[in-house]
Amino acid sequence: MRPIRTILAAGAIAVTAPALAAGFHDLSSIDREVERFTGSPQGSRGGAQLPVDRRLKLTQCPTPIALEWYGSGNRTVLVRCPVSGGWRLFVPVAAAEATAAKAEPVISRGESVSIAIQGSGFTVSRQGEALEGGAVGEWIRVRPAGEKREAVRARVIQPGRVGIDLP
Repeated sequence: MRPIRTILAAGAIAVTAPALAAGFHDLSSIDREVERFTGSPQGSRGGAQLPVDRRLKLTQCPTPIALEWYGSGNRTVLVRCPVSGGWRLFVPVAAAEATAAKAEPVISRGESVSIAIQGSGFTVSRQGEALEGGAVGEWIRVRPAGEKREAVRARVIQPGRVGIDLP
């Protein structure tokens, strides 16, 4: 009887280990997606500085992950699982060549802008004021019109329009 219990226990461990591992997102796939997004290999100029920390235990994302530039100067990639309650992480990028042309600003400080907040199945827009200038894809500070609250950060979508994506 003892050998049968040992075999059953070993079988149970063999079945549960992959099941536990299957519940987490493959971190090397994130590294590959960041490389594809930036167009540069990891560790080179314009690519991710380091691989995603292998100690992270991110839940499996049921949809394709979303990648976008975060901040100004294309120095960080925002990687997120675009579902309600999804995760997000920031991947630092190695500095690009100093000779790279800077994108032309399409929004100026003090300009009136439309702030679009987008979520799963909805978009809400309101007027606001740009507190910084920025080019398409850059993140700038904006303040909703008529509000005395603190500014929020939004990504420049096009001239006169900024956006905030909710998970």
